[in-house]
Amino acid sequence: MLSSNVIEVSEAEFDEKVLKSNLPVLVDFWAEWCWPCKILEPTFYELAKEFNGRMLFARVNVDENPGIAQKFNIMAIPTLVLIKNGEEVDRIIGAVPKRDILEVIKKNI
Repeated sequence: MLSSNVIEVSEAEFDEKVLKSNLPVLVDFWAEWCWPCKILEPTFYELAKEFNGRMLFARVNVDENPGIAQKFNIMAIPTLVLIKNGEEVDRIIGAVPKRDILEVIKKNI
């Protein structure tokens, strides 16, 4: 699934694109083999469209970028981490319903 509202981020560009972002960033830590990640993916893209211009949505493949996953202490995937002003402000673990993600977004933007 490709969308101009969602960026794939590598370790090399994570600080620049996520931590230094002027907008809050919802980061999806995922892997290709992760079935719950695939279940969550359409919801993530829907939210990216809904909040276009108010938030940035980024995806990090944990198999390709283990350093970021380690830095954020990602123990299970999917994990969504909300970053604001370069700091983690909230976290959701697992393939949760859209309303749960919306609740976290709305209290942090």
